[in-house]
Amino acid sequence: MRTLIIDNREEIDEVIRACKTCYVAMSNDGMPYLLPMNFGYNGEHVILHSAKHGRMWETLQKNPKVCINWTLGEELAWQDVQVGCSYRVKSKTVLVEGTIEFIDDYDEKVKCLEETMAQYSDRDFKFGKPAVVNVGIMKVHIDRISAKEFGAKAVTPWSK
Repeated sequence: MRTLIIDNREEIDEVIRACKTCYVAMSNDGMPYLLPMNFGYNGEHVILHSAKHGRMWETLQKNPKVCINWTLGEELAWQDVQVGCSYRVKSKTVLVEGTIEFIDDYDEKVKCLEETMAQYSDRDFKFGKPAVVNVGIMKVHIDRISAKEFGAKAVTPWSK
């Protein structure tokens, strides 16, 4: 079983869109912090939302750099059932390194909330003014995106 680099952006986007949770890593004063979060994705940006207070909000105000992970798949595979080192979890994973932009404009916040809900449903949603005003919206500008497939079947000349 092999680890393969995924360089096809359509396949990368498919992995992201198939996930319901992303893991957002951030750091402040050298201490890493990781949170599972819901998200929106439009192919150019990742949208995150939260309260406008708390550890995450304060950390990102000081250091807007983040790393986001999506992982799809948890199938256990092995080459030899007796050999522990031959076991692998078959999965695809995407990493985004980016920079947070805090969104304050009301109309842009609504658009970001719509993009977030589009990740989970094809229905149209309404958002009350107090909810929009009070939510913290963060748009992640993607500086780097990469992806890998783990546990891929090895291709040999005789397996084609």
